[in-house]
Amino acid sequence: MNLSNISQQFFIFPGDTSLNPYQRQTPNVLYNLVTPEVFKNPTLLIFNTKLSQEIGLGEYSEQDLPFLVGNNLPQNIRPYSTAYAGHQFGNWAGQLGDGRAIFAGEIQNKKGKTHELQWKGAGATPYSRHADGRAVFRSSLREYLMSEAMYHLGIPTIRALSLCFTGEKVIRDILYNGNPQEENGAVVMRVSESFLRFGHFEFASLQSDKNLLKDLADFTITHFYPEVDIHSPDKYALWFEKITEKTLHLIIEWLRVGFVHGVMNTDNMSIIGETIDYGPFGMLEEYNLNFTPNTTDLPGRRYAFGKQGQIAQWNLWQLANALYTLINDADFLQNTLDNFGKNFWKKHDEMLAKKFGLDKVLPSDEDFFVHWQKLMTSEKLDYTLFFTELERARTHHTPQWANVSYLPNEEINLKKINDFYTQYLIRLEQNNCPKEESIQWMKTYNPKFILRNYLLYDCIEKVEAGDTEMLYLLIHALENPYETKYEHFQKKRPTQYDDVSGCSMLSCSS
Repeated sequence: MNLSNISQQFFIFPGDTSLNPYQRQTPNVLYNLVTPEVFKNPTLLIFNTKLSQEIGLGEYSEQDLPFLVGNNLPQNIRPYSTAYAGHQFGNWAGQLGDGRAIFAGEIQNKKGKTHELQWKGAGATPYSRHADGRAVFRSSLREYLMSEAMYHLGIPTIRALSLCFTGEKVIRDILYNGNPQEENGAVVMRVSESFLRFGHFEFASLQSDKNLLKDLADFTITHFYPEVDIHSPDKYALWFEKITEKTLHLIIEWLRVGFVHGVMNTDNMSIIGETIDYGPFGMLEEYNLNFTPNTTDLPGRRYAFGKQGQIAQWNLWQLANALYTLINDADFLQNTLDNFGKNFWKKHDEMLAKKFGLDKVLPSDEDFFVHWQKLMTSEKLDYTLFFTELERARTHHTPQWANVSYLPNEEINLKKINDFYTQYLIRLEQNNCPKEESIQWMKTYNPKFILRNYLLYDCIEKVEAGDTEMLYLLIHALENPYETKYEHFQKKRPTQYDDVSGCSMLSCSS
């Protein structure tokens, strides 16, 4: 790989270059130089060659292995971690920061596009909060595969370049129930145009240093929002509007495919509208607006599937508070955030209409969508498989609703489902587009393959036992999520996984 082009543009901001590893508060400092842990026996499991070539790193060779875990670095790479703040589960948490993430820097490809490179699990930083900064293989593989799955679903996301075993053991208490166990350590190298979060601006605001906040905002606009004129007197207001638009688009896309983030704290929200921080995530299986995959989110279910739009708006309010001294227009911020709510439901219904193959949203569709939601909930229908079956039914297949429901066969109300299907066919008659175009929308908006937690659980178990066949089958499937050729993965969660930790519910340590 070409490591000579890696640079550190973030060093224009105030930082601590002492290499002091002590975990501490770092007021008025946006980054700290850090030294990654030395891993004596790392091994490579996955390397994303296509991504490496795309961002300008090129081909992998065995001599590149140390770099992928943060070891034996060339002199042009000076690793660092950044400080941010945030609201966690609705409460102000103060200073946070990259506790398990260490930056290598940025690399520019031949087209002039820049990407940031970041190790996750390469050791402690000043922001590790009494933790070790390491990552276990279990959570690392989940993040690698899910971030790539989201990319191929067409959803804005950070990506994964590589996954390596560190050759050491890490102790984790997966359910926080007093049963810590040794697990295999791992490092993921992550890639994004920017890892800046809402929390970085909350941290800058916390310092009561308007110049620092302004410099960080100008940096972000210049590098990641070229559509905003940096010389405009209204640049910060225009920029905030763009952030709300990107965030709205992201959440609608999550809802389209059934993704539930699980921990939508403000420090886990990307300033460029990407999915970031894959922890206790889950894909919606049985349709349930109150589904949360995060045990830490119980019993309140703040971050449940159906609340993600509301929480995104709340998080944007906190960002607005942090940026207020730059924008200085309370009415503008109020209107912008009110419009987020109005536009959210408009975009949501337009997305849902396309999932049904409808060419527009009619006034009567509100009742149609509510009817559908009630049916999905009462009959415990699988979100992804329902639309797959609906599409099949439109191409002259007899619907097999029993394959979609999590109820025992004798409890499924087939009449209720078929009555809705009849209502759906009547609604389709109001389309003004050809049937082929309608079905194409369904194919485009409805994935056939989603990366379910039980599949990840099985894959983790098999890889740790030395069997990588399922891993590479999953990689092929997630790269083609809108195709029907992976039927052995395109089925509802088997009952034996219902109460298995890591298959439906996870903790923040997952």
